[in-house]
Amino acid sequence: MGSDDTQKAFEKWQDTTLKKVLDKSTEREKTFVTESGIPVKRLYTPLDLEHTDYNKDLGFPGEAPYTRGVYPTMYRGRLWTMRNYAGFGTAEDTNRRFRYLLEQGMPGLSVAFDLPTQLGYDSGDPMAEGAVGRVGVAVDTLADMEVIFKDIPLDKVSTSMTINAPATVLLAMYIVVGEKQGIPQEKLTGTTQNDILKDFIARGTYIFPPEPSIRLCLDIIEYCYKHVPKWNTLSITGYHIREAGANAIQELAFTLANAITYIEKARERGLDVDDFAPRLSYSLGCHRDLFEEVAKYRAARRLFAKIIKERFKAKNPKSSLFRTYSGSCGSTLITQQPLNNIVRVTMHALMGILGGHQAIHTSCWDEGYAIPTEDSARISLRTQQILAYENGLTKTIDPLAGSYYVESLTDEIEKRASEYLEKIDRMGGMLKAIENGFVFQEIQESSVQFQREVDSGEKVIVGLNKFTIPEEEDFEEQDIFEADPGVETLQKEKLTKVKAERNGEDVKLALSKLEKAIDSTENLMPCIIEAVKHYVSLGEICQVMRDKWGEFKPTTYI
Repeated sequence: MGSDDTQKAFEKWQDTTLKKVLDKSTEREKTFVTESGIPVKRLYTPLDLEHTDYNKDLGFPGEAPYTRGVYPTMYRGRLWTMRNYAGFGTAEDTNRRFRYLLEQGMPGLSVAFDLPTQLGYDSGDPMAEGAVGRVGVAVDTLADMEVIFKDIPLDKVSTSMTINAPATVLLAMYIVVGEKQGIPQEKLTGTTQNDILKDFIARGTYIFPPEPSIRLCLDIIEYCYKHVPKWNTLSITGYHIREAGANAIQELAFTLANAITYIEKARERGLDVDDFAPRLSYSLGCHRDLFEEVAKYRAARRLFAKIIKERFKAKNPKSSLFRTYSGSCGSTLITQQPLNNIVRVTMHALMGILGGHQAIHTSCWDEGYAIPTEDSARISLRTQQILAYENGLTKTIDPLAGSYYVESLTDEIEKRASEYLEKIDRMGGMLKAIENGFVFQEIQESSVQFQREVDSGEKVIVGLNKFTIPEEEDFEEQDIFEADPGVETLQKEKLTKVKAERNGEDVKLALSKLEKAIDSTENLMPCIIEAVKHYVSLGEICQVMRDKWGEFKPTTYI
């Protein structure tokens, strides 16, 4: 049937079958839109794909434009890496949780660090008071990292570390732990998030001003290219941008704009795009709208492949791969009737699988209350395992391809994200767009709009603004994880002991070398690795950098 015949048949359906129903009753809503405000038609047909060129716009898995997947066999060859974001209390606590998760069949570890660690403070610093071990594990020195990975062979697991401003220090510790296990750094696999731009935009766990912060990002990229070739050096992260209130289109556009900035800065440093781009990875959130999220991931692969080829003239096909680590957006999980979050998390995993991700992190149903319990962490992992092995989701590649709706959404998201990128280019790039407040304003407006729709009931959140139950009948908190109040005292004592037993002269010499290296243009990773070998603390290393570079003070936008 040709397009003219389809058009006539569609019009006939509207004028007869559909009209009879609409004359008797209206639809549930006057207009239907995606979570990001893209209008959704009543019905999608081949007419919506008239301008789609299969070879140009979709192609085949493992080939440009990678819309259908970055690898030729996708999950038929290898499943995604299943991760649980874990880390709390002391290194011993986290080691026990990691070994438990590995025993349950999880092949990849994902480390959560506490807030003082993320901000470059030792547990004994006054700035760390009350926050030690609370939202992640406290890591002060190499001694803590040694305990976290005790009896966990680093050549057998892939480790993702959600760390940004002090990423050089934590990666250095990980490398040294590997050496102590007899594992050369060229065999280590994993990821440092290392994306400081998104911290300036959305997360706030920055330390230093933008230029030195980017220098540290590039130091990891350059060092790992030469010495840790299997390491994903930078996970350019839209996840936190989405959690700050951005919609799906903004999340994608700002992530790509950040990627462009890092690639440009690396080239200014003299690095060839094909030397480092293959080890870049990306992280996007799994939110509420299944089809929009799947379309977002497919559009991301296609748009990035165009950018890397047209703007940066990459020749290595691996440079074009938008390899994605996705995670449950915590903002979609609620504390009311929290067991419902199991369903939400299942949908998040489904989005990642249908979207073709390389690693997926599923949240636990009780994360709205506290650190997950072992039971809730196991349910989270089992959710991915059930979807991987029991439901036929992994038997074919990109199963939603050809859906008139999904393909139309993919095109529309790519178009709208491209418009954002063009606007940012006209401003002079992402650093300028951050500096002039454009990015903050866009995210804020989107966040306010979302909250307004929730408050009005236009957006339904089950258990929160609809289908509620009396508070006294809601979840009882007896099974919620309780943090050990003695963690902070214990961690301070451990740090004091390490400092008392190390060689003070070696510490002074290591910090002096680091100070001189900062004043030069040399890569700081070798100096930092040498320092952590002597059990120089995270806070001591970051203090040298603070003294040299100062701290970033954000501009307030009203």
